Amino acid sequence: MTDAAELIATLEGMASADERRKYERYFPPDPEAPFIGVRMGAVFDLAKTALDLPADELELLLEAPTHEVRALACSIMGKSAAHRKTGDERREDLYGLYLRRHDRIDHWDLVDLAAHDVVGGYLLDRDRAPLARLAASGFWPERRTALVATFAFIRRGELDDAYALAETLADDPEPLVQKALGWVLRAAGDIDRDRLTDFVERHAPTMPRVAVRAAIEHHDPPERARILAIR
Repeated sequence: MTDAAELIATLEGMASADERRKYERYFPPDPEAPFIGVRMGAVFDLAKTALDLPADELELLLEAPTHEVRALACSIMGKSAAHRKTGDERREDLYGLYLRRHDRIDHWDLVDLAAHDVVGGYLLDRDRAPLARLAASGFWPERRTALVATFAFIRRGELDDAYALAETLADDPEPLVQKALGWVLRAAGDIDRDRLTDFVERHAPTMPRVAVRAAIEHHDPPERARILAIR
């Protein structure tokens, strides 16, 4: 059976200096979470080979300092949770691991790889109160998780949770939460345009502009201009 050590060795064997330099163009160097230079496409392909990796081995991947290793863990978690043959016990294990080790899911791309299916998917037919607790967190990746998780509900046409969290996070100071807020609202607006318009009209005076722009991206140009002028 594949384990964390074998997966890490495989990733390290894929690394290249050229690919690492590409990351450095977009991500500030971080000695505590370095990139070793593996294409994300290769990371995702490797994840597909380890969808049954036990939770304790996934946790070892999350504990690694290397960004691509933690991305691999989150990709495995997301893909495993989304797989139609994954059982309830496995989904619960993934959900519990994600929340318990959110300290290691501390970058926007790590959240986006797993929050939708691991958190949102698990809560589809359960009490969604955990999302409110995440939204109230002082740790911005947890607030982003709360928003990204609602894509699972929006896909089913359920918008109330997304808007409840949007009310809480409408004025969030973190740009990476603002962007997620805009994307969630835009997806909700594709289902009910009038409800989105009402929301952004009420919040446009104080809502960060990046979130407003993302939310109304699918509106007609005159309507976008009208809403942006509210500020």
